[in-house]
Amino acid sequence: MTRTSDWLAGYERAWRSKHPDDVRALFTDDAEYCFRPDDPEPAIGIDAIVAMWGEDEPAEPVHDLRVLIENDELGIVTGWVDYPGHEKYSNLWEVHFGPDGRARRFVEWYMAQPAPAS
Repeated sequence: MTRTSDWLAGYERAWRSKHPDDVRALFTDDAEYCFRPDDPEPAIGIDAIVAMWGEDEPAEPVHDLRVLIENDELGIVTGWVDYPGHEKYSNLWEVHFGPDGRARRFVEWYMAQPAPAS
């Protein structure tokens, strides 16, 4: 596995478990989590990220995410996330790694997919 695929596997584990230790394993203590590239109020610091992570989601997500490209400092993840009965999103994620392999900055780029034509 690669750094980004290892990190993504941990992200998926934390997403399912919502356990603070699983989230802390992903992000540095001073990490920044941006919900979009121009996010005016990102979650900053591990405690804010853990608190945000525990918030309810509209449904149990179904997803297909994969590593698109990476180097030692940056991983790009692409794919989709579906919240059944709610929205399905196309995603591109930036994972900026710290030296220990945890994310020091995470940026979501997402777009709601149009509803299927009736």
